[in-house]
Amino acid sequence: MLKRVFVAPDPGRVRLRFAVRAVIGIALAVAVCGLAGHSLVAAITGGLAALLALFTVGDATVRGQAVTTALLPVVGFPVLALAAVLHDVPVARDVAFLAVMGAGVYARRWGPRGHSLGVFAFMMFFATQFLHTGPGQLPELFAAILMSLCASSAVRFGLWCYERRLPPPVAPAAPGGRGLARTTTRQAVQATLGGAFALAAGQVLSHERWYWAVGATWWVFVNTASSGETLVRSFRRLLGTVIGIGAGFVLAVPLHGAPVPSAVIVAVSVFGIFYTAAVSYTWMMLAVTVMAGVLYGLLGVLNPGLLALRVAETGVGALGAVLAVLLVLPVTTHATTNAWIERALRCVHACTAEAAARLAGSENSDPAPRVAELEQLLGKVRFSLAPLVHPFSPLRARKERARQVLALLDACAREVRGLASIAADPEASHDDRLAAACWRVEAAVEALTAPEAGHGPAADAIALPHPATEPVLAHLHGLEKALVELAVPLRSPTRTPLIGA
Repeated sequence: MLKRVFVAPDPGRVRLRFAVRAVIGIALAVAVCGLAGHSLVAAITGGLAALLALFTVGDATVRGQAVTTALLPVVGFPVLALAAVLHDVPVARDVAFLAVMGAGVYARRWGPRGHSLGVFAFMMFFATQFLHTGPGQLPELFAAILMSLCASSAVRFGLWCYERRLPPPVAPAAPGGRGLARTTTRQAVQATLGGAFALAAGQVLSHERWYWAVGATWWVFVNTASSGETLVRSFRRLLGTVIGIGAGFVLAVPLHGAPVPSAVIVAVSVFGIFYTAAVSYTWMMLAVTVMAGVLYGLLGVLNPGLLALRVAETGVGALGAVLAVLLVLPVTTHATTNAWIERALRCVHACTAEAAARLAGSENSDPAPRVAELEQLLGKVRFSLAPLVHPFSPLRARKERARQVLALLDACAREVRGLASIAADPEASHDDRLAAACWRVEAAVEALTAPEAGHGPAADAIALPHPATEPVLAHLHGLEKALVELAVPLRSPTRTPLIGA
């Protein structure tokens, strides 16, 4: 886990900038609330709103991000008000909480904006339980949230909008479907039923902190698309929480709510949440758990028993998610993986075609957005294959094949990035052999993804040229080689195929 976090590639230091900007934006939001004379509860709520805005809003364009951020209060305020009014009406509160949970997952069908608004709505209801908010506190909380969103937006869109200098990413849409065939519909049902189990079991453990179990179930479902992904995420959430509780005993409990060191640890935890989110869910959950412990210390209710209860509630929530994905409308890892691998392969071909056209003199062709899309698709492939390559996976043959697929797709990405960098050079010249090489890449992709191609290795259908000394042709040769080698793990006739089934 240490290697994944501190050695993981960070092109353009995007993760580092993402984390540092978050610390600045959230710190400014909390400072503004403090200067306005808001209570500690309001300042925490405002800080949470700023964190969610900076963490979950991920539209492809800066303009889209600004619109989504502006819509957060439109969705969040009614939910916050509903939760505050129903706080002392247990049955109605529980039903409303589960309804918000299901709607939040279902909203993912509308892309990044639906995802952001769904997360914000759920967390507003969750924060009401966390802070025991009553109707009389709503005006102050509304003001704190608005001020915090303005402060964090000033940092994100004004002071440090590094996205303006980056090529706009093409956000890959999840495979579609209708009704219960749609992944988001199935997961909305799963999350609601899993949340109901977690809510009931969590209340058996504690009548005051039961919402932790529901929150654990919710966050397990966020950004997952199959049963296998959800199982792995459940394990990682529990592991991160357990490690974070251990860190909480060392860091949070001895502070006894001292404001200055608590603020420092919260800032470090925020940095950890944002910096590790893309590479290690376990480390992200460790940072979240430490931050929550310190916040409880500031509220004056932290003790070792509370930390132990958090582990139990998290375990119950993870169990609710596991039972839901295994027993209720399961979405197989195999089907999800096939779709993402096929889209990644087709994106490899699109990147190659754009680079070749650019080298041929077309000013309208630019491989950079396609390369950014490929990076996102490869992230989806890695996440989808995580259950197969997990150390606890008993399927050794499929684990090895999945590792081969990941290694070869990473090789494709390296060659495509090399092509794009050469194509960006205005002095790069066109070679007539580029067109023939691109045709071979297209043939390799078609051989891997066409359903009618059969399940045998496709290497015989593609004649590889000898390695070229020119940089462009060398990249294309490496790309062809990786695509041909992918035929073995993807189209083996003696095993269940990973794609094309």
